[in-house]
Amino acid sequence: MLDLHKPRVFSIEKWRDEQGATAVEYGLLVGLIAVFLITAMSTLGNSISNKFRETACKTTGGVWTAATTADPDGVCSKDLPTP
Repeated sequence: MLDLHKPRVFSIEKWRDEQGATAVEYGLLVGLIAVFLITAMSTLGNSISNKFRETACKTTGGVWTAATTADPDGVCSKDLPTP
């Protein structure tokens, strides 16, 4: 006699097989982390770069002028000694 429940049980067992699910989950996690890092770097990159330039300006004795609409990066002015 033909057992009609056999294919159904086989398909349920196939859905319960989670052997390859971890690779897919790790791939999704890596993708989400990459999107987060790219977003964070593009958002914070300019402000961090600007802070490094400000620190370099001040350590070399310059005067840092903060960013304006005309110059969004800020300006380092150094007092040159007069001869």
